Amino acid sequence: MQTQQAQPVAEIVNFKLNAGIEEAAFLDLIKRTHVYASACSGFLSRNLSQATDGTWTDHILWASMPDAQAAAAGFMEQDFGPEMAAALDEASVRMRHQEVKWQSG
Repeated sequence: MQTQQAQPVAEIVNFKLNAGIEEAAFLDLIKRTHVYASACSGFLSRNLSQATDGTWTDHILWASMPDAQAAAAGFMEQDFGPEMAAALDEASVRMRHQEVKWQSG
């Protein structure tokens, strides 16, 4: 019997920063969140980008949907949670998980 291999999953979070949050301070905060994310089961890679309209995209690749969901469930409970909540414009946050169908590199 052949077992089905888990599909990698992209966690994609789009958001804007609250007024008054400086980019350098936010990037320092992201580095702290990365310590958590990279230690989670199934973490594969992470990229953070910013569009010209100020929208940020955090793109994390996980080995499976259960890995992505477990990491997301514990994210805001970490010591950086209150700082992240204060930094992000809550109304702008959009998070989704998508199965990766093709990748290179």
